[in-house]
Amino acid sequence: MKCTILFDLDGTLIDSTEAILESFHKAFRFFGKEPPEDKQILTLIGHPLDFMFRHLGIKENVEEYVTRYKVEYRKIFKEKTKLLPTAREALKEAATFAKLGVVTTKTGKYSRELLEYMGLMSYFGVLVGSEDVLHHKPHPEPILKAMHHLESDLQNSFMVGDTCLDMEAAHAANITGIGVSCGYGSKEHMQKCSRHLFATPLEGVAFIKRVCQLV
Repeated sequence: MKCTILFDLDGTLIDSTEAILESFHKAFRFFGKEPPEDKQILTLIGHPLDFMFRHLGIKENVEEYVTRYKVEYRKIFKEKTKLLPTAREALKEAATFAKLGVVTTKTGKYSRELLEYMGLMSYFGVLVGSEDVLHHKPHPEPILKAMHHLESDLQNSFMVGDTCLDMEAAHAANITGIGVSCGYGSKEHMQKCSRHLFATPLEGVAFIKRVCQLV
């Protein structure tokens, strides 16, 4: 297959809002702090956990908060995560003409478990999570690592994501970013960083298929 499609997870293929918010709430309360407002947490999704906690006001012992978050998340992440509309159909269609991978700032271990639980991991030839790289999106390292594993070329590779972090990482890696407005980045915000923006992952895959057929 000559084309490669890399997918973000949160807000692109899955909705894990309930699990994320609950885990943050419990992490803050475990250390005797009042959790921030949900909208503050949601605006930071896509960044690594340590970045999120620092920007939510935690200045010391950040790694302890991250560890506590993971303890809580581990208990609920399967039952409180759902697929976004058209995600399964998008992967099924994409697998007919492209090599697929996941590039996420979520913990790779949990991401694999989740995708296996949902019956989707078999679609992907590689999954690059937060622990697999030194630099996270918008740095190109996660994308380039996935592409190297899949033996992909720049011209025929695409990154599908719901935030400007995904689009900036794609640009930095010299591949085409495909934005979706079904996730955490607002449509208005995404329009500023993505030349190609679609409502759902299936619409994005349909566009990529047309481009790939022309190459």
